Amino acid sequence: MTTINWNEVLDSISENAEESEVEDRFVKRLLNALGFTSDEWVQEFKTGKGAADFAARKNHDEDKFSVSKINPYLIIEVKGRVSGKVINNLAEGTPTYKKTKEQITRYLLDAKCQTSQWGMITNSTDIQLFRKHGKIVLPATDCMRITKDNIIKIITKIKNFLENPPKALTICIYNDKGGVGKTTTTINLAAILRQQQKKVLVVDFDPQQGDLTDSLGLQEGKVKLSDCLRKTALNVKETIQAFNLKNKAGQLVKVFDVIPSDSGLSKFMDYNYEAQIEKGSARLRDLLEIFVRNYDYILIDAPTNWTFFSKSCVRASDVILMPTEHNNFSSLKNAAKVIKEFLPEVKKLRQDGGPIALPIFFNKHKETEASIKRANAEIEAILTLKKRGNDPLDPHLLPYYWPKSTKAKNDKTIFYVPEYEVVSSAAFSRKPAVFQHKKAAEFYLKLAQEYFLYE
Repeated sequence: MTTINWNEVLDSISENAEESEVEDRFVKRLLNALGFTSDEWVQEFKTGKGAADFAARKNHDEDKFSVSKINPYLIIEVKGRVSGKVINNLAEGTPTYKKTKEQITRYLLDAKCQTSQWGMITNSTDIQLFRKHGKIVLPATDCMRITKDNIIKIITKIKNFLENPPKALTICIYNDKGGVGKTTTTINLAAILRQQQKKVLVVDFDPQQGDLTDSLGLQEGKVKLSDCLRKTALNVKETIQAFNLKNKAGQLVKVFDVIPSDSGLSKFMDYNYEAQIEKGSARLRDLLEIFVRNYDYILIDAPTNWTFFSKSCVRASDVILMPTEHNNFSSLKNAAKVIKEFLPEVKKLRQDGGPIALPIFFNKHKETEASIKRANAEIEAILTLKKRGNDPLDPHLLPYYWPKSTKAKNDKTIFYVPEYEVVSSAAFSRKPAVFQHKKAAEFYLKLAQEYFLYE
C-alpha cells in the first residue's frame, strides 16, 4: 500500500473546495489509508433513500464489491467545504452537521445497507464515525477537527474501529423517577432478546434494592462487582452468574448471564468509599469493556436519582432507554431532565459523542382517550417550557417524545407496553413474564423491534 503524505494531501485541498474536490483529493486517499483497495469501494451507492457518496467493503473470494455492489460495510457522506457561496461547517451542532447526520442515518437504516456497520461524514475539515447496531445509529467518535498534527491519529482510530468492531449494544434502562418499571423492562427485554437468539448480559447496579437480582432468584457470588470496582486485580468475568430455567424435559438451560447486585455496593453511597474507585464513574464502563465482543446486548438496570450509580450506568452505555408512564407526569418531566442535563454532562466526560437517548415509551399502559389526552397535554407543556427561539415546540426534545411528528404530520404516537397482571406478578415466580404469557411476549418483542431489531 502506497504511503500517503497527509501534509501534501491537506495542502492540496483548496479553502473553498467543492464536494468533488474533497472526494478526489481526500476521501479516496482516506479509503486507501483505511485498507480498502480501488475495487473495494464505489461512488454513488444507490439506496432507497438516495445515493450515498461512497460505500466500501472488503472483497470476498471472487466477489468484488466494485462489481457486485451489494452488502456494504462502510457508508460515507461527503460535503464540500463550501456549496456555491455557502460554507459547509460540519462542526457538531451546526445546521449542516445536523442535516448530514440525519442523511447518513437514513442511508445506514435503508434495506440495501442492512449489512453496513459503519457510517462516516466528512468535508476534509471535520470527520465523524458512526456505528450501526440493528436499528440504532450512534456516534463511534466525536466530531473531530482535522489538522496536520492529528490526521494520522484520527485515521488510526477509525481504522481500529473498522477492523475491531464491538459486538454488543450496551443499553441503560433509566429514568430519574422510580416506579416506572425499569427492572421489569430489563428482565423481559433480556428474555425476549434471548428468544431471538441473541446473547445477553444483564447488570444489576442498584446499591440498595437489587430487585433484578432478587426477581431472578440469584445471590451474590464470591467475586462481587463492588470488589471489582476497587480492586483492579480481580477478574470481573468471575462475577457473572447464569440465569437458568428448566425446559420441557426438566433440564436446566441458560437464558442469559447476570452480574448481580451485592451488599458491598451500598458502601459507595458514602463519598469516602466512592473516592476509592479509580476513575470514579468511568470505572463501570472500563469493567464492561471486556464483554462488548462477547455479547449481542448488555442491559444495565440503573437506580433512580442522579448519583454515582446512575451516572456510572449512563456513562457505560451506548443508548438510554427510558420507561415512563402516561399518568406519571414526573416520569415524563424527568425524561427531559435526563436528555437536557444528565446526558450532556456525561458526553462532556466521555468526549466520544455518546451515549444517546432513545424516544420514551409508556410502560404499564392503560390506553383511554382521556389518559392519552392528559399525557399529550403534559408533554406539550414540557416541550413548550423547554422551547428554543421562536419554535412552537422545542425541536431538540420533540423527537424523544413524539418521534413520528414532522412539520408535515402532527403524529403524537408513543410506543407503549400494555399493563398485564402476569408481568407484575412474574417476580414471585422467578420467571420473566415473556415466558409465561403469550401476550406479554408479543409486546416485549414489539418493544425490541421498535428500538433495536429488524422485524
